[in-house]
Amino acid sequence: MLVSAAEMLKKAKAGHYAVGQFNINNLEWTKAALLTAEECKSPIILGVSEGAGKYMTGFKTVAAMVKAMMEELNITVPVALHLDHGTYEGCYKCIKAGFSSIMFDGSHYPIEENVEKTRELAGVCKGLGLSLEAEVGSIGGEEDGVIGQGECADPKECKMIADLGVDMLAAGIGNIHGKYPANWEGLRFDVLDDIQKLTGEMPLVLHGGTGIPADMIKKAIDLGVSKINVNTECQLSFAAATREYIEAGKDNEGKGYDPRKLLKPGFEAICDTIKEKMELFGSVGKAFE
Repeated sequence: MLVSAAEMLKKAKAGHYAVGQFNINNLEWTKAALLTAEECKSPIILGVSEGAGKYMTGFKTVAAMVKAMMEELNITVPVALHLDHGTYEGCYKCIKAGFSSIMFDGSHYPIEENVEKTRELAGVCKGLGLSLEAEVGSIGGEEDGVIGQGECADPKECKMIADLGVDMLAAGIGNIHGKYPANWEGLRFDVLDDIQKLTGEMPLVLHGGTGIPADMIKKAIDLGVSKINVNTECQLSFAAATREYIEAGKDNEGKGYDPRKLLKPGFEAICDTIKEKMELFGSVGKAFE
């Protein structure tokens, strides 16, 4: 059974650890994430971008797949199915499809419009028992055609959004989607600290978790980050393992071309990456605490 992310993030905030959001792209990604969470006894958030949802034929397909897979695999840990960087229209599609958590990314709107739309969605989600993530200050890099320059959020605007009844807040603090460039200046912990002081118990979200050094991750958690998003790192590990399999000619050995065999190394690489991140975030063993 899917759950809202609100309760798991409240526990993470109080316990000074973070829950990982691992974006899913197909059946292998979903299976890897669920099995690893169960093995690690960790709560998990499955993120779905609008592009990934379209690739998997639609949000209803995604929700049905996740729910059925949880039942077939006997998954007992808390699992939230979350729309990542959702548009206003996309949020309502996912609510209708049966997602348990929604992110409305209104960071590209003027703050007044972001507030208006977020307030509306907060009321809808609260009435249905779903969790809602909002964003202030765009995240650097590109994701599904949404391009951000990595601006830092205004702490006062963060408080305006946090006070609308959302369950978690994504605030730009210099983080970037995708690979981090060599000249990246790092996270702005001064901005994060200012946001934390104004938003209090609100769980904060760190997007662009791939490539951020471990010491920065741990410091961000100490400063109130309770949810960390990982996508690119799983994609890179999957691609590397698959490339190694192909370049070794294993697809030409026996029935090595069978997709169940061809995709297995990549699947296992995703599992390893997720486990590594759960250990770093401190969520291992926290599912039933």
